[in-house]
Amino acid sequence: MLKDPALSVIIPASNEAGWIGACLAALWRSDPVPGGAEAIVVANGCRDATADLARAQATAAAAAGWDLSVIERDEGSKPGALNAGDAAARGGVRAYLDADCVVSPGVMAGLVAALAGEGALYAGATPVIPRPKSALSRAYARLWQRLPFNRTVAPGYGLFAVNLAGRARWGAFPPLISDDTYVRLQFLPGERRQIAARYDWPLPEGFAALVKVRRRQDAGMAEIAALDPGLLQREAKPALGKAGLARLALGDPLGFAAYAAVLVAVRRRPGGAEFTRGR
Repeated sequence: MLKDPALSVIIPASNEAGWIGACLAALWRSDPVPGGAEAIVVANGCRDATADLARAQATAAAAAGWDLSVIERDEGSKPGALNAGDAAARGGVRAYLDADCVVSPGVMAGLVAALAGEGALYAGATPVIPRPKSALSRAYARLWQRLPFNRTVAPGYGLFAVNLAGRARWGAFPPLISDDTYVRLQFLPGERRQIAARYDWPLPEGFAALVKVRRRQDAGMAEIAALDPGLLQREAKPALGKAGLARLALGDPLGFAAYAAVLVAVRRRPGGAEFTRGR
């Protein structure tokens, strides 16, 4: 076991048996992290073999020079899982990785290097959406990736990391849906870093799943606004405006139609904080 690893990767995983193997295998293929790294899988509220499949990776982790630990919690709470992982983590740099994401080899070492400064820093890699199986999801993904939020530095969905001074910006993860946005907004735009190394972030498949996930995203933003309205002012995403909206519609009519249809469905019946995998 590493005495004081430079990096702790915390992976909350609720019923992720179909994804956790690929997620962890990608970590073991990572470029070496100076000072070493550990992965902490927090299986929360699982009714499948997520924890067993994660533990089965122990030999591969050791061969790659990683420490691996698996924590099981009865409660199906992502904030609770993140807090449990943080409590067990030993690394100075903390990366928080969704169990359905797959990182490329340069991601983890790149994040550690990007967070090497003195002050509080936040970093992310470059997200890529693997080609969805659903034609509707493919159209939605094309448009969604062109939205202003995705042109900001380190949007952070599925993966984000902070240095030790950055982790001191907040205490325990609060019971919020959008933990990634909440953490990102603890940092001003000049404190955010993005590396070129990529990771896969899969999009939900099909109209119903897209609507559920978008409804949940909107509910998450509303929670943050209620908790601390000032946080949203730190987003610093470029304004879209009517001209930008027109460019999106003319540049990809099918993508625009798919995105608009999802928004209309969400606005007709807002709310819905229930978790959905959609894949």
